[in-house]
Amino acid sequence: MRWRFILKIVGILTLFLGLSMAFSLAWGFYYGDASVMPLIKAMALTLVAGTCTWAGGRGVRADVISAREGMAIVAIGWTCIGVFGAFPFYFSADFTTFVDAFFESVSGFTTTGASVLTSIESVPRGLLFWRSFIQWLGGMGIIVLSVAILPFLGVGGMQLYKAEVPSPVPDKLKPRIRDTAMIMWKVYALISLIQAILLMAGGMSLFDALCHTFTTMPTGGFSTKNTSVAYYDSAYIDTVITVFMILAGINFSLHYQFLRGRTLAFWKDSECRFFLGAVVVLTLVVSFDVYGSVYNSVGKAIRYGAFQVVSIVTTTGFATADYELWPAMSQLILLLCMFLGASAGSTGGGMKCLRILLCFKYCYKELFALIHPHAVTHVKIGGKAVPEDVMRSVLGFLALYMGLFCLCSVLLAGLGVDFVTALGAVAATLGNIGPGFGMVGPVENYAHIPFMGKWLLIWCMLLGRLEIYTVIILLVPEFWRK
Repeated sequence: MRWRFILKIVGILTLFLGLSMAFSLAWGFYYGDASVMPLIKAMALTLVAGTCTWAGGRGVRADVISAREGMAIVAIGWTCIGVFGAFPFYFSADFTTFVDAFFESVSGFTTTGASVLTSIESVPRGLLFWRSFIQWLGGMGIIVLSVAILPFLGVGGMQLYKAEVPSPVPDKLKPRIRDTAMIMWKVYALISLIQAILLMAGGMSLFDALCHTFTTMPTGGFSTKNTSVAYYDSAYIDTVITVFMILAGINFSLHYQFLRGRTLAFWKDSECRFFLGAVVVLTLVVSFDVYGSVYNSVGKAIRYGAFQVVSIVTTTGFATADYELWPAMSQLILLLCMFLGASAGSTGGGMKCLRILLCFKYCYKELFALIHPHAVTHVKIGGKAVPEDVMRSVLGFLALYMGLFCLCSVLLAGLGVDFVTALGAVAATLGNIGPGFGMVGPVENYAHIPFMGKWLLIWCMLLGRLEIYTVIILLVPEFWRK
């Protein structure tokens, strides 16, 4: 482990974070609100810390980054940006403790959308913009961005990309990882621009349109309103956000292929078909369940049912209704959606549809083997056999995910949190969703969670964002041995 080189990369990430605060500071000056001084202090502190850390590794070069170093850079880097991203909140009057500020920051960068704020609309605009902007940065991954703009990483950037986007079968669009990262960010920015324009066309101000775009595309879910998207009570805005949540939940390499003229790219991808099929089926079931019992018209049932299903399954976390008032079946479906998640290669969280699809195919293969014990069968995706090591990794991930969910739920309940809230909070943070059930439902927040419970949920958010392995492997003693 070349620690000086790791310090150098983390230092550059910190410097980039400090410079990015300038956008929020500009909004603070524009509105003349109380966010200016907290942002100036945080920006100065972050730039100084980033410069000192970078200087500690200055002069160290490496053409190849090992897998261990890549994972260490990602895990340490995300922790550092979570800490420094918290200072604008901590220096303001809206957060009384550092753990609350750190919780909000990590929730933003991990695109979870869980908040400890009790009155969002009273927060200065500069801080609200920072709160949304860090979700946009975290969505595609600040590490991937760095690979795209820091050419000195060279071919060694592949280890960072694999650690940052650890999907079972990662798509590499270009031979050089820097080109791949740049393509992903261009697609990400283009779709974001289109959404912002459409939201403004629906009556949103430029500020609100940008903030909601910056939290839709990363499937984050932070809003500038206390009642989230329900504040606007607009079928048009609901539809626009629903469509773009779906786009954000699809593998971004498919968007690139579509833009290159491959019009059937979405249909030919088995995971995309599975994801869209699941969204349609679950939407129909939930809409049918809430029709008559909650909403008197089919249109409203589909509108609110579709929005909540898409919001949860893509792990965005926006809300247009209090789904805890819905029938039990709909609530249970939404809980299961928290585990399903979006597509691999998207900005969504959860287990990911590709892993669930592979698990289904593997179970079918085992059943087939019971009937035909001498047959040679393989799990296939897109007509190609999935290697055994990938299948083993997927099954290990699913087992680890459920094991951590159970463990963290028990630990949170042990801190005095009620049963439903403990399950909902861990499912929502581990899946990077935001709102859960019980006291952390769509109309509640995480302010009342105990001190140690917030630290536990912060860890869950990091586990979910980096898909467990990148974080949990740091606890394995062999990782640190030569």
